[in-house]
Amino acid sequence: MNLDLTRIPFSRFGSYFSISYITKKIWGNNYEEGLYLRSLHGRLKKKELFLIETIDNRGNVIPSQIQASPEILLVQNDKGTAKISMPKPEFLLIEGFGTGMRFSAKGSGHFLVPVGKNEWLFNYYDEGIQISILVQHGNIKINAPWNGIKCENVILEVSPKYGKFRIILFEAAEREIINDILEYSKSCSPDVVKKEFELFLQKLPSLPSELSDHFETAGYILWSSFVKPNGYLKRPAMLMSKNWMTDIWSWDHCFNALALSYKNPELSWDQFALMFDFQSSSGALPDFVNDHESYWNFSKPPVHGWTIEKLLTNLPSNFSLEIEDIYLFLEKWTSWWLNYRDYDKDGIPQYNHGNDSGWDNSTVFLERPPIESPDLSAFLIKQMEVLSKLAEKIGRDDLTIKWKEDASRFLGKLLNHSLRGCELMPMTSGSHKVIESMSLLPMISIVIGDKLPGKVLGKMIQRIKKFMTPYGLSTEEPDSPFYTSDGYWRGPVWAPVVMIIVDSLERIGQHHLAQQISSRFVKLVAKEGFAENFDALNGKALRDPAHTWTASVFLILAKDLDRGREKSC
Repeated sequence: MNLDLTRIPFSRFGSYFSISYITKKIWGNNYEEGLYLRSLHGRLKKKELFLIETIDNRGNVIPSQIQASPEILLVQNDKGTAKISMPKPEFLLIEGFGTGMRFSAKGSGHFLVPVGKNEWLFNYYDEGIQISILVQHGNIKINAPWNGIKCENVILEVSPKYGKFRIILFEAAEREIINDILEYSKSCSPDVVKKEFELFLQKLPSLPSELSDHFETAGYILWSSFVKPNGYLKRPAMLMSKNWMTDIWSWDHCFNALALSYKNPELSWDQFALMFDFQSSSGALPDFVNDHESYWNFSKPPVHGWTIEKLLTNLPSNFSLEIEDIYLFLEKWTSWWLNYRDYDKDGIPQYNHGNDSGWDNSTVFLERPPIESPDLSAFLIKQMEVLSKLAEKIGRDDLTIKWKEDASRFLGKLLNHSLRGCELMPMTSGSHKVIESMSLLPMISIVIGDKLPGKVLGKMIQRIKKFMTPYGLSTEEPDSPFYTSDGYWRGPVWAPVVMIIVDSLERIGQHHLAQQISSRFVKLVAKEGFAENFDALNGKALRDPAHTWTASVFLILAKDLDRGREKSC
């Protein structure tokens, strides 16, 4: 596998370090192009630590070629080769043969301190991180002029001594394990990392042979996007990306948990349960979390009942789950929506902003929120049904009956409240003004398709077909005046939407339509990569080019392609 570092970072499972080749075309004009070492801790706003360049013995930059695989990054020029590896999540090992290397940190708020004869401490106090640079072999030149408060710039150049150099970089916080790092670095081999990655691949869903190349890339994106427990994070956590979506959002994590659920149950459960580690006493979940922050200004849709139902199907029967804990997580989360997000007290909860729905700028929210969107009520009905099943598993017959009756009662309330003709319509909370949107968002109500009246379900299926494009499902009807090719939730194809609707169509027996949508999306991703979203009309990859939920949904849907073909015949 040869990684394109302009799109997919070089990193490894557990590490907060990554290396990317930044280009203005993909990253934007605020970046200087080049190869960068980055740190992905949540507190860092500017994640670029050092620009990395190869140099000759006079300090002149030499143009280089970059080749990267999961286990090693090679920077080659006509003088020699530099090898960069991450033998363990805690440190980088950089070895040069014939060529030198320059590490440059530009900007404000940092300085360099000599620790010993061959070690320097880079203190980037504006971003709250310190990096130790340990030179084990080579000639060193430092350019870090001090102005009385800080260093204007920090430039460290290492050149070969007797033809080679060797340095180790690690976070200063890891100093207590420096002896372990040094001992391990003496005999470490990239093959160890390669084997770790291959073992991870074996625990992913198997795909048809024609998708094997894409399988490895999807697997690498998932594997390399993990960070180890630190700070707020008590479990191994898969970031949404190690490009710039470097947090965990409280619906994205569900799709990553599902991709791991077939063969990697422990890690799958960690991804699902991680967000509930932050659940408030009232039952709310944060919008997103990282190792240094939990953010509460928004929420995300309650897809967790739908997810649990699938997890319980996928996870091996011998995998031990605390069903009582799952029940409590879900009960508190469901009750929070019903108790704290129903300002007009009509029994129908609302989104206070597009961000709460996960569809940030959907045209459903052109009207001033709060908005009572039917997808929210549908997710909560699904959660009530799942709560009834969980209560049965823990022997609580009273709660089994309660949640079943609540689900039925809530469905009746939704139909009475939101049904106009044969369509479930979003409306403003309080005034109940109907919103005539051409967004796909209300169609997510098909998650309870088996409970909807026949005419309502039939109308919904017909509406979904209007969003069909050669690449899956657009999030805004293509003939809408608000459709925008790179409009975020006003047009582009998104992985989670495809996943939820395909799964819901399968459940109600619409196998052929589900297969059409699924196969188009899988072909799109195989051609364009694992971007955050895609242009619905030309398939162009958009936004973050290495997004984990896209890789996860690809793996899930691609796994089922052959089975789907059989069902649709």
